[in-house]
Amino acid sequence: MKKVALGAFEELVLLTTGVLEDNAYGVTIKTELEKQLNKKISLGALYAALQRLEEKGWVNSRIGGITEKQGGRRKQYFDITKKGVAVLNEAREMRNELFNRLPEAKVNWLKS
Repeated sequence: MKKVALGAFEELVLLTTGVLEDNAYGVTIKTELEKQLNKKISLGALYAALQRLEEKGWVNSRIGGITEKQGGRRKQYFDITKKGVAVLNEAREMRNELFNRLPEAKVNWLKS
C-alpha cells in the first residue's frame, strides 16, 4: 500500500466513525469528538471532513429512515470501510515506528 496523507482531524473523524459503528451520524460524531477533545467542533468542518473521507473511499454514507424525533428528516449515517481501517492501521504503524525511534531521554521527558 502506498503511503497516504491523513490529516489529524480527518484521522479523528475516521476513528470516531469506526468507534460509533451503526450510530455514526453528524451529531453523534460531533458530540464524541467534542467530548474527547474538550473543545467545540463545527458541523460544517465535520461534514467537510466526512465528504473528503467519502471521496477517498474511507467511509460510506447511507440515509436512515424517517423518524418523529428528527421532525421527519432522515439522518445520514457513516460507516468506515476496509480501506479506511487500512489507512488508520498504516497511520498507527508509522506513528509507532517514529515514536519507537525517539531517544530514550526524550521518551522519559515525554512521560513526565
